Amino acid sequence: MQITRTADYGVRLMTRLAALPPGTRMTVADLARDSNASVAFTGKILQRLAGARLVVSHRGFEGGFELARPAESISMLDIVSALDGPLRLNECLPGGSGCDRSALCNARDVWVRAQAALAAVLSAQSLDRLAVSTAQNRRGP
Repeated sequence: MQITRTADYGVRLMTRLAALPPGTRMTVADLARDSNASVAFTGKILQRLAGARLVVSHRGFEGGFELARPAESISMLDIVSALDGPLRLNECLPGGSGCDRSALCNARDVWVRAQAALAAVLSAQSLDRLAVSTAQNRRGP
């Protein structure tokens, strides 16, 4: 399993927005530039994040995108799930197409625990903590 490029960029975009003072907006073009992505790709990601109610879009002269709620209430799991769908390490797990061997599968319990561990790590990392780490990395040691 690999987190998609879309989810990776989504985390970047959301982290950039979280680093802004509350109520500050950024345009698609500025977010695209800051994340080294095309405007079209950035716009597509932001539309999906808006659909998941993680960002809010404002039109007009002072328009742009901002977080829909405080950064401390948004986790990496929220972002990844909004862009990649629910976590699913294997088809036999909830959300998968199923497997006719799951009752006999010796590995199924390992897949269940691995998926739960990944979900726990992603849900424990809030956007505000990512934004602080990013700001510290930009300043250097």
